[in-house]
Order: sequence, then C-alpha cells, then structure tokens
Amino acid sequence: MNFHKSQLIVVVAVMLTAISCKQKPKEVSNEFTGSASCIECHENFYKLWEPSYHAQAMMPIDAAFMAEHQLPDSEPIEVEGHQFQVEFKDSTMVMYERDGDELVKTYDVIWAMGGHNVYTFLTPFEKGKLQNIPLAFDANRKEWFNYPMAGMRHFGGDMPDDEALPWKDDLFAFNTGCYSCHISQLNTNYDLATDTYHTTWKEPGINCETCHGPAGEHVRIFKALKEGEEADELGLISTRTFTQEQHVASCSPCHAKMNPITPSYMPGDKYFDNYNVTTLEDRDFYPDGRSLGENYTLTEWMMNPCADNSELHCVTCHTSSGRDRNKDNPNQACLKCHNNRTEDLETHTGHPASAGLTCLSCHMPKREFVGRFLRSDHSFRPPMPEATIKFGSPNACNQCHTDKSPEWANKIVKARPNGNYQEETLRWAQLIKEARDMEWENVDKMFGYIRDPKTDDVVANSLIRLLNNYPDASKAGVLIDALNNESELVRSSAAYGLRGILTDEVKAALLKACQDDIRLVRIQAANAILSFPQDEFNAEEQAIIAAAEKEYVTSMTSRQDNWSNHYNLGLYHQNKGEATEALNSYETAARLYPPAVLPLINSSVLYSYIGNNEKAEKNLKKVLEYEPKNEAANLNLGLLLAEQGRMDEAEKALRTALEANPENQPVAAKNLAVIVAQRGDLAGAVKYAEMAWKASPENPDYGYTLAYYQMQNGQTSTAKKTLEKVISTSPGYLSATGYLAQIYLQEGNKDKALQLYKNALKVEGISEQDRAAILQSIAMLQQSM
Repeated sequence: MNFHKSQLIVVVAVMLTAISCKQKPKEVSNEFTGSASCIECHENFYKLWEPSYHAQAMMPIDAAFMAEHQLPDSEPIEVEGHQFQVEFKDSTMVMYERDGDELVKTYDVIWAMGGHNVYTFLTPFEKGKLQNIPLAFDANRKEWFNYPMAGMRHFGGDMPDDEALPWKDDLFAFNTGCYSCHISQLNTNYDLATDTYHTTWKEPGINCETCHGPAGEHVRIFKALKEGEEADELGLISTRTFTQEQHVASCSPCHAKMNPITPSYMPGDKYFDNYNVTTLEDRDFYPDGRSLGENYTLTEWMMNPCADNSELHCVTCHTSSGRDRNKDNPNQACLKCHNNRTEDLETHTGHPASAGLTCLSCHMPKREFVGRFLRSDHSFRPPMPEATIKFGSPNACNQCHTDKSPEWANKIVKARPNGNYQEETLRWAQLIKEARDMEWENVDKMFGYIRDPKTDDVVANSLIRLLNNYPDASKAGVLIDALNNESELVRSSAAYGLRGILTDEVKAALLKACQDDIRLVRIQAANAILSFPQDEFNAEEQAIIAAAEKEYVTSMTSRQDNWSNHYNLGLYHQNKGEATEALNSYETAARLYPPAVLPLINSSVLYSYIGNNEKAEKNLKKVLEYEPKNEAANLNLGLLLAEQGRMDEAEKALRTALEANPENQPVAAKNLAVIVAQRGDLAGAVKYAEMAWKASPENPDYGYTLAYYQMQNGQTSTAKKTLEKVISTSPGYLSATGYLAQIYLQEGNKDKALQLYKNALKVEGISEQDRAAILQSIAMLQQSM
C-alpha cells in the first residue's frame, strides 16, 4: 500500500461587508490642527467634549491625572507566576515585577486608557511599542485585577474555555490593537524590515477632527471672514447633513469587531468600503446573536428592528462626544415611535410602574463582559429566556431576577398575548449552531433562510459564511442568488463562498460581482474568481478582474504590521502558483507573530512541494512547540516523516492527529494502517482502515484499503462484502472490481469474476483505456473456461 499524502491548507476567511451611503461630503485637502484650534469659536462644544470619555480615551500619567482620578496603589497580584504591583509617586506611576522576593524589573507607566468602567495602562516597550501592563483598575469595584486573565472567553457547553494570552503578547500592544479607538490622527510609522514602530499622533483621545476631518482649511476660511460675511464652504466635514447610514458608519470604526481593508477612512465614506465586520459565524456571539466576548455594537445594531424601520442612528441617542442625550429620561428616544407603550406600561412590561423599569431595562440591558467592561445590548430585541435555555445566552429577565431560572422566565413570557415572539429567533439560531458544529442535516433550511428576502441580513450573512465549511457544491445555486441580495454584506460573503466552484454560471456571476458598487464585494469576488484559469477570460474581462484584484491586494497590505494580512497574501500568491512570493509572505507572518501557526503549516506544505523537507519539518515542529496537539501540523509532519522512512516518528505524529479528530481524520487513519501493517500488525491495520472509511465513506479508496488489509488478515468473506459495497456505491472505481474478481478467481469461481467484468462494462463514463482492459480480462477468462 502507498502512503496517501495530503496537502492540508487551513484558509482564514477574510469576510467583508458594506453599508451604502446616500451622500458623501465634499473632500477637503488640508492639515489637522488639533482640538485646541476649535476653542475660539466653539467654546461651549469644547467644554462639553473635554471631560467626555471620548476626550479621555487616552490620558498622560501626570500631576493632572493624579489629581483628577486619585487611583490607589495596588496590592501584589500574580500574573504568569510573578508578582506585579503598581505605585503612584508624585506625578509618576511605576510597576514592579517580582519573582518571590527578587525584583525582576521596574516599568515606567506613562499613559492611561479608558476609565468609564476600567482603566488600562501603557508602558514603553521594545521596538517602539507601548504595551498594556498586566494590571488594570476596575472603576466600579474600585479594585485592581489581572487584566489578561479577565480577558478570557468562557464559551460554556462542550466548548473549552479560552486561554489567557501572555501579557507581553502583541495583541496587548497599543500600536497593534488599541490605537485606532483611543488616539487621534495617529501614524504608526511601522518599519516592516525591522519590525519597529515610530508612532506619532496629533493628540490623545478622540478629538473633533476624528469626526469632522482636518480643520486647517476651516480655520483659515473663518479667520479670514470679515464681520457680517458668510462662508461659501465650511472647509471640513459637516455631520449635520449625514444620512442614517453615514452617522452609523462614523461611529463604527471603533464600535465594531472589524478589520480595515483600506489604509484610511474618513467620516461620510461608505463604512464597508473600508472595513470588514464579523457576524454570528464567530463564537464571540451566541447563536441567537447576543454578544459573548464583548459588545460588538455594529453587528448587534444591524439586527435592530428599530434601526431597520426608522431613521434611528447613533447620534439620535448619543452626542458626538459619547454622552447619553436621554440620561434623565431614558424612554425619550423610544417615544417617537412607541408612545402607545407608555399609556399602560404595567400591561406592556408585566411589572408595576413603581419598579423603576425603562425601555432599556428589557430591550437594552447593560451587562458586564470580559475584561470587566459594561456594555448595553444594541439589538433592542426583547428578552428571550428560551434562548438562554437552548444556547446559554443572556436575557434581561434573569439579569434582574437572579434568583429565578430561565425556565421560570420563559413560562411567563410564553403566557403573554404575543408570547410566541421567540420562535423565529430560536429557529434560525438553531441553524447557526448546527452550521458552526458542521452538522448539515438541515442545510436545505439554511438555504431557505438565505434565499428568503425577509431574513435579517446578519443571519443570512452568518449562514453564508458558515457554508464555507459545507463541502457540497450544491450550495453554488443559493450563493449565486445571494449575489443579487440588496445587502452588500450578504453579496460579499456570497462571492467569497463561491471560491473553488468552477462552473460557467459561477464564473459569470463572479465577473459581474467584480464590478459591484461596493469595494468589499469586488475584492471578495476577485478572491474567488482568481481560482479560474485566467486564459478563460477575454481581454475586457481580464481588465475587470485585474482592477478588482488590485483592490484585493491593497486590502491585504493596508496594515503591514498585521501578521494575518501577510498570511492572506501568502494564500493569494500560493493560489496563483507563485511559490516564492507565497513563502516570503508566510515567513513574514510567522516572524511578526510567532504564535500564529497557520503561516507555518501552509509554508511547510509549500516547502515540501519544492523539495525542501528540512525546512518543512522545522516549521511543523515550531507549530508543535505552541500547539502540541495541533491536528494539521501532526498530520503533515507524519506524512512528511513517513515519506522519509522515519516510521516510528511518523506513527507518533499521525496518532496525535487522529486523537485530535478521531471521527473525521481519514488520512491519518489510512496511513497508520499502512505503517502498522508494515510491522506485521494486520489487526491494527484493519482497525485503522475501518476508521478511515467510516470517516469518509464516499471515498472508495478507503474501502479498498480496508478490504486489502481484511484479506491480509484472513478475513476473506468480510473483505468480499467490503468490496461489494464499494462497487455498489462507486461502480466507476474499477480497482475494487479487479480486486474482487481476483479473489473470486483464487476461489475458483470464474463465473462470478466474469460477471463482475461484464457489469463493469455497463458503467457510464469509464475511459476507453479501462474499457479495453476489461474486454481483455473478459476474453482471457472466457478462453480459460
């Protein structure tokens, strides 16, 4: 038996989405002048902004900070086996790291971020980085805590909990993770060659020009005006004329789980021309759409029925500096559309008016997320305790009634006049859960939701993205239909999902999508259409693809310090057959972020392909240093070692791969069958071959392998049944026919062997070469009878 080599490549899906804007403001080209330039004419606004959480999103640790915030020193807190402690001295903040009684290092802490619920702090680090220290301060509980540990996700159910990242991890670096939402007009000045930052910014916090664009021209225009004159142009972006979509887009760069796809964004632009947003395919959301790991406002907001059916937007309820416009009257924002609810609030809520309930209590409950942050649910959906029972998601009823069960709350909800309102959410949430778990029994229902124009965009998009794991090309039809969806979000994900389905219908649909009005649709279509041979397109079509491809490449180079961009660029080059460029991108990704295992796995496959087995093995072993049980790394390492004849090492790696996924790892199982058979363990070979065929029953090669080892192990009758099953399900797999015929001939049963060959002649689609070989076998048999 030969070893079965698998080039396993795990592809990260860069899913992108868009919202259309009806109006784009006139572009201005001038310099940023800072918030101080606004005081002279806009003093009242400035005084409202200056103490806001936007303005104080990042603050220097100095005497003014000490006087205003008066934070206490911390007690020693253990992080990664060491003791950390912070002290405030005069106008400075210092952190001490100790190993037992021994002082390991002292860190100067120079910046504070946040303060609404939690203060985090930054210390200068190597390569020009500012690093979050491992201690943060809970402003509500008035206590210090282990910040990395508090950031763990707790998925519940059969999902293992997340693990805390090391506090020195790049994801805790201000330059790579926090800067875009805590600073104004920042430039990382990143040097890829040296992996260093020379970061500069205009001022800390979110300033006026973050939303209004550069003000230099505006200042010049109004300073030059004579008394009584009016300006023809403002010289900056005015948000007064923004549409609903533009207002939401302006806030969403910070209030979303997103990735940039362009180097810059300016308020008023189409948000999803510049960013990618995560939806419910990610386990940071419960299947019913409630947030798990953080309150990713935009995704929830896109599920908001009030936003869909009115002109409601962020600035309806919040000022541009982030204050709550309706703090003193929380129901005010809802009364415009729902004034009938206030006439009999007790009937609507099921609670006495004296209970102090507001609309937000049930429709926008505030909840503590990981990292001790308090956030409000922006989906505005009513409580759904049955979703708590089915999926573990939170509901407003039990957030207040902590002494009661979800079953208790659900019984009350269902007894209400409209008590069936949960049912639709439960139906699609169950499909989201099944698709996450790659259970496809109800895939037709998933197709139905995607096709239904009434389906929420986030739900349809999530199902489309999850279908990336569905191996059957029958999904092509529903994805092609989705390319005509009104939602740019849905269109973009549908375009990505068609990659690798190489039919004329798909090709035509993707070519059209490469010309979509929204950038993210174009780049996802480019990603997919590049899997077609480019000589199938005429010159005009190639020009269309090239334009979209250029935008696609830009989306992967907009952040040079982001390892995943280089990883995706490696996939791009690899799929184009550019091995050297792909390897360079993979190696860059691995250099920037060593714990990222995907670049190492994919590069190892390419190194093996070009004959550099030494480098392939080295990269796979690097993966196993970080993730000893990694399925892909162990599988590919096992195959690589087996090819080199290092069977003991290969067996160990393949066993580990199989243990990681015993129900669905046919490649490891088959190759283990070969290895153990070579040392005479035929019973073991049968066992592993059975596992391989069970995991992939549609692959006749695994059934053939099983029959081979059954014969070697003296299980002739069982082997014949196995081969008969292979022939019945895969009649065109002639190796099984020939092997079974050989067994019959060994038993002296020429009639059965002859009938097998005659049946094989009736199989549609066999090659002329195979037909000739079968006829020759028939002739020889007939001569011998």
